[in-house]
Amino acid sequence: MCDKREKAFTLTELLVVISVIAILMAILMPALAAARSRGRALACESNLRQLLLAGIGYATENDGAYVPAASDLWDNSGLHRWHGMRETLNDPFNPLRGSLAGYLADGRVKECPAKADFLKGQDWKTNFEQGCGGYGYNMTYIGSRLWQNGVHSIEAWKDSYASTTRMEEVASPGRTLMFADTAIANDRKYLIEYSFVEPPFTIRNGLPVTEFYMSPSIHFRHGTLANIGWADGHTDRRRLAEFESRNAYGIDSVDMKLGWFDPIDNSAYDLK
Repeated sequence: MCDKREKAFTLTELLVVISVIAILMAILMPALAAARSRGRALACESNLRQLLLAGIGYATENDGAYVPAASDLWDNSGLHRWHGMRETLNDPFNPLRGSLAGYLADGRVKECPAKADFLKGQDWKTNFEQGCGGYGYNMTYIGSRLWQNGVHSIEAWKDSYASTTRMEEVASPGRTLMFADTAIANDRKYLIEYSFVEPPFTIRNGLPVTEFYMSPSIHFRHGTLANIGWADGHTDRRRLAEFESRNAYGIDSVDMKLGWFDPIDNSAYDLK
């Protein structure tokens, strides 16, 4: 007589299978998350490389002069940036009116794909630098002449923003930062887009003022790494250095993944 009972998993066998699947998921999920994170970092690096090529292309076609970072910032009007222009402070920047528009795909800066959680919208006081995509430009040494000695008049101050460094003035392009991942944290503890890479020390009469630090704006959003673009066109990643300081808004910078890489001085930003 044939036994017609169908074979099936026992409850114990099902529990074992479920346990194995759970263990495999626990092993695979961090690896998948890491792979996605690496993918975003690579896409971000590609965006940065496009900015470098745009900046170098602009300088090549403008008698060696780099694109101005913020030509009207001398009087705090804030309508002109390297990535776009706007009619009023509360308007978004129009990338198609930016100086680099002709050197970028679709005329605009691509947004960093990393989950930076930037604040969107709001007025100028809350979110004053929208439009740079999460990337900043070395205004102090490349996108202006603020580094130059002898800015002692209003006209010279104005010209230091409107004029820029020339390619031949950069002694070591492979060691001079041009663009980087950036952000800033304001007094409401939001991360907002920020258009400039601030060096550790401000410049006065051609020399760094080392008595206090600037508010750091390099954003180490890829774990503890940030993508850095250099004036010769290459990119690399640098690690967040140990640093304890609050920014101009009283925010602990490191808590927001903001800071500098070693060495914490102006050597990676200046023209030497």
